Amino acid sequence: MPDYEWFKGNLHTHTTESDGDADPEFVVNWFMEHGYDFLMLSDHNHRTILEHEVEGGPLMIPGEEVSARIEMGQIPIHINGIGISRLVEPIHGDDIVGTIQANVDAIHEANGIAQLNHPNFHWAFDHTHITQVRGAELMEVYNGHPGVNLYGAPGKPSTEEIWDGVLSAGRVIFGTATDDSHRYYDYHPGMSNPGRGWVVVHAPELTVDAIVDGLATGEFYSSTGIVLTELEQSEESVSLEIEEESDFIYTTTFSGRDGKVLAEETGLSVSYSIKGDEGYVRATVRSSSGGKAWTQPVFVRGD
Repeated sequence: MPDYEWFKGNLHTHTTESDGDADPEFVVNWFMEHGYDFLMLSDHNHRTILEHEVEGGPLMIPGEEVSARIEMGQIPIHINGIGISRLVEPIHGDDIVGTIQANVDAIHEANGIAQLNHPNFHWAFDHTHITQVRGAELMEVYNGHPGVNLYGAPGKPSTEEIWDGVLSAGRVIFGTATDDSHRYYDYHPGMSNPGRGWVVVHAPELTVDAIVDGLATGEFYSSTGIVLTELEQSEESVSLEIEEESDFIYTTTFSGRDGKVLAEETGLSVSYSIKGDEGYVRATVRSSSGGKAWTQPVFVRGD
């Protein structure tokens, strides 16, 4: 059996081929210089292919942000097609669920996997809609664009609460962190800059097939700055080790059905023993500096 390695990448990246302010080669060079192993250019309704390969650059995952709008353009339904073999034209359906489903199906027909992007962008959709969709593999739990309502509001669930709502309904979907980067020359908290969120995939090799398969099967964690040096998940337990930075303090929350807090630990090495009635178990790591990381859910059998 091959040795598995951890590979860092971004799945939501814009260039001048849609509404980004830098050309594809510039963008790829930025991610190369910042240590990314793979990258997907996800321009709106455009499958961006590099004209010239960037020497030493990250592995390029073919992709597109399939971007539909419904109800007189008021509701954006944006879904990333990851690993697609061809351009996917957006389908504008009659309602939210039908539109999501049609575009997920179209992505699968193009040999890709589907990531539901920023559900809280313009409060477009939530877990009540996602649980009616079949086949979507991923959803963004964190999106670095400042225009996304990540944390919810009174009567509006946060993206993490949406994720827990889907998982609590017994639906398997894995949570990603992405940049949704558009701006590469001017840096400001109010701009959609690169380097804010990424995924780290556990795979036997750095190839398109291996990375896409790792994403589709949940063999990854997501982060806004925290590095996990070890991650072990089974039907019996979830354990992880965190790379220490500066004098930061790390707190890990283990969550289950309906987002219930199962346990909370502070330290660099933490674990949770699964009892059997949790529904699922996932971990969220928080740094005292503000960074976060999310592991993928382990569903409890026989619950």
